[in-house]
Amino acid sequence: MKKLLTFVFVAFCAVTVIFAGGSSETATAAAPAADTNTVKVGLLCIGDENDQGYTYNFIRGRDEATELLKADGINVEWVTKYNVREDSSCVDANIEAAEEGCQIIINNSYGFEPYMLEVVDEYPDIEFISCTNCASVFDGRDNTHNAFADIYEGRYVAGVVAGLKLQQMIDEGTITPEQAIIGYVGAYSFAEVISGFTSYYLGAKSVCPSVTMLVSFVGSWSDATAESDAALALADRGCVMISQHSDNTTPATAAQSKGVFHTGYNNDMTGIAPQASLISTRIDWGIYFYEAIKAYVEGNEIPQDWCKGMAEGAVVMTELNEAIAAPGTKEKMDEVIAAISDGSIEVFDTSTFTVGGEPLTHAFALDLDGDFTAETEEAVYDGAFHESEFQSAPYFTAQIDGITWLNSAY
Repeated sequence: MKKLLTFVFVAFCAVTVIFAGGSSETATAAAPAADTNTVKVGLLCIGDENDQGYTYNFIRGRDEATELLKADGINVEWVTKYNVREDSSCVDANIEAAEEGCQIIINNSYGFEPYMLEVVDEYPDIEFISCTNCASVFDGRDNTHNAFADIYEGRYVAGVVAGLKLQQMIDEGTITPEQAIIGYVGAYSFAEVISGFTSYYLGAKSVCPSVTMLVSFVGSWSDATAESDAALALADRGCVMISQHSDNTTPATAAQSKGVFHTGYNNDMTGIAPQASLISTRIDWGIYFYEAIKAYVEGNEIPQDWCKGMAEGAVVMTELNEAIAAPGTKEKMDEVIAAISDGSIEVFDTSTFTVGGEPLTHAFALDLDGDFTAETEEAVYDGAFHESEFQSAPYFTAQIDGITWLNSAY
C-alpha cells in the first residue's frame, strides 16, 4: 500500500504560485532508423530556458538524455511546453500533451502535481512524472511517479566552498569571525528549501566554525526582482556571502554589485558575476530522463520514487571560479565529494548541529493526517538524520541553531 511519510516537524504540503504565459514546441531528435524505437515525451516547464536557472537546467537534461538514448537506438520526440502556470492551466497543459500523443508526460515544478493528478485517471496508459514532489508515489496509481535527487549533497559541497572563502577572509583580517555571515535567498519555508540551506550551512560550518546564516524567503520560485531585492537587503545587513534556492541569476548579480561573494543553483553563474560567484550545484536531470525513458521503451517499470545523488552523477557541481576561490578549495572539494559518495560524510550528522541548544535525537514519521501510526519510522539513527530515504522529496525541516529566519513564506 502506498503511504506518504512525512515528519513531526514537517509542514506537509505546498503552495501554488502563479506564472504568466504558455508556449510549446515539438522537437524530434533525429529521423529514426527502421529498427529504432521511438517514444513521444511531454515536458511541462514552469519557465523557459531564458531563466538560465531552473528550467534551463531541465532543458539541458532533456538534451543530454536525447543523445544518450539515441546512442542506444531510442529516438525521442519531445513536446516541450514552456511557462506553464501552477493553476488550472496546468490541467490543460497535461491534457494537451496527452492528446498530442505523448506516452510519458513530465511535470517539472513542485506546484504542478495537484493539477497533474486531476488528469491521470483519464489516461491510464500514459506515464505521468512529477519532479521534486512527493504525492504521486503514494497515491495508489500505477501510472504516476515522483523523482528528485539528493541535491542537499551538492549544497553541502557549495557550503564548503563558501566556508573556505569566509575563513580565508577571517585569516587575512578582512572580516572578524563574527562577521562571517551568509545571506540565503529562499523561495518558501518548507522542506525542500530548509533541507537545502541547512546542508549548505553545515558545509560552511565544517570549515568555518564561526559562520552564521540569515534566511530571507521571497514567496516565489521565480521572481527575479524579489530575489535581487532580498539579496541586496541581506548584504546591507552585513552578509558577506549570498546563496540561493530560487530560479534566477539576480542574487548573483546583486551580490557582485555589493562587493560580496555568492554561490548559485541550477546553473554556472560565474559568467554573469565573475567577481562574486564561486560555484553552483545542480541536479543532472539527464540521468533520470535517460533511465525512465529507457525503462519505458524496454517494457520495464519506471521507478515509482526515483532518487540518486553524487555517487551516481545525479548531483553535480559547476566549474569552480578559481580566480576568487580560497587557496586549496579544489582539493578540499574533491575530498568532500569523495567522502559523500562513499558514505564517510553524513551531511546531517547530528553531532554537528543542535536545535534549541539540544542535539536532534528523534524525527518521527507521520501519516497524511498527522497521526502516529504503527508504521511510524525514525529518521534519526546511526548518528545522523537520513534525508530522502523514506521518499525522494526532502523532509528535513528542523530549525537548527546558527540559522536565523528573517521571515517565513509557506
